[in-house]
Amino acid sequence: MKNNKLRTLLLLSLAAVIFGSPFFWMVISSLKPNAELFAWPPTFIPKTVTLEHYQSALTARGFSNYFLNSAIVSLISMAFNLVFCSLAGYAFARLDFPLKNVLFITLLSTMMIPVQVTLVPTFLMVKSFPLVGGNDILGRGGTGLLNTYAGLVIPHIMTVFGVFIMRQFYMQFPKELSEAARIDGASELGIFRKIFLPLGRPAMSALAIFTFTQAWDDFLWPLVVTSDRSMRTLQLGLEVFKNRYTADWGPLMAATTVSVLPVIIVFLVFQRYFTDTALSSGIK
Repeated sequence: MKNNKLRTLLLLSLAAVIFGSPFFWMVISSLKPNAELFAWPPTFIPKTVTLEHYQSALTARGFSNYFLNSAIVSLISMAFNLVFCSLAGYAFARLDFPLKNVLFITLLSTMMIPVQVTLVPTFLMVKSFPLVGGNDILGRGGTGLLNTYAGLVIPHIMTVFGVFIMRQFYMQFPKELSEAARIDGASELGIFRKIFLPLGRPAMSALAIFTFTQAWDDFLWPLVVTSDRSMRTLQLGLEVFKNRYTADWGPLMAATTVSVLPVIIVFLVFQRYFTDTALSSGIK
């Protein structure tokens, strides 16, 4: 038994080293002066710690604006997903309506469609959105939602994966919860808001982390939907530290380190809700 635990601990430690080494190298590189950054053999611990790369990164042209754009898009996407996915998941898990299973299977089947296939249709929908960006009622004549926060958020408003997570989570609760509330005269929306929404915190916290990370790390869609530098997100903004032939590696590593911090903060905020909610407490 002890040997199995020791073997598991060693394997997990090895995996942690392998997956964590790129982040470790990123952080220490951001703290090295340029002379030490390209020294050979490389130093794993900086001999001289400097914050000049962080100063250069944070004062770089447009960096603060890129960071703000990513934060706005990611937080809005997370909020919309929590609302829409929890409502859709509850409907598929607890309500009875015609063709429910067919609709759910059809919804899940869309997860097999590659993003590249839907990229052009989504772009055309955003560009041809009626009555915005100079478009007429038929969506012609202007730019629609291009170079706007709405255009950046649209692909992340609701995800099939989020609906699946919430549906599977709500299905584990016994029917007695809903039946008791209905006997007391609660409406369906009241049952969801007062009973299932508080119980759904573990699944919703996981969904919040996944959604925020996906929107924060997205590179392809902002690249397609924005041409105005003021509307670009942080992942595109990192290109400011690179040119055609070289890269300013010190500030680039510092900026990349800063870009990881919001994801870590969101995880630390929501991770305490990961523990499963006791069903018995809900029944009680």
